[in-house]
Amino acid sequence: MTKAASRKASPDELVPGVFHGHTDTHPELPVDADVDSTGHFHGPLHLRWRYIYVVFLGGVFGTTARYLFSLWIPKTDGLPIPTLAVNLLGAFLLGLLLERVTVSGPDHGWHRLARLHFGTGFLGAFTTYSSFAVETVLLTHAGRFGWAVLYLAGTLVGGVLLCAAGIRFGGRRSW
Repeated sequence: MTKAASRKASPDELVPGVFHGHTDTHPELPVDADVDSTGHFHGPLHLRWRYIYVVFLGGVFGTTARYLFSLWIPKTDGLPIPTLAVNLLGAFLLGLLLERVTVSGPDHGWHRLARLHFGTGFLGAFTTYSSFAVETVLLTHAGRFGWAVLYLAGTLVGGVLLCAAGIRFGGRRSW
């Protein structure tokens, strides 16, 4: 909006790199996601109802999928195999998703909606750090220190490796 007329600026009145009268001091960096290409501030994504709804729906489906997955893969000898499997699968899928969204174009439109719905919402709810932490503590309280360390290392190292594999697989041009 121009101050004088309280109307939206026309494309001819917009100056690249100048947002609301402030010059972009680092044009080599990406524009903040809270500011659109015309320089209008829309607030952070986590405060916009459209995106809250998209993340919420993804979370509902992700939580449901985790629960069903835990019914499908039972605990073996008290070991948290379902949580380990969910977290490792989720790490791979998150790496794959984010790489595919990134190589497909800028974080606008359906790219942003896919990232928020499937990444933040679905996979954020599908994977579970809280269960991982509690189950590690429960293993130590049960005197199963070796299993606790193995579970801890397997989740962390395996998650990083599988996320990297998802990124590598997602970056293939054969899709």
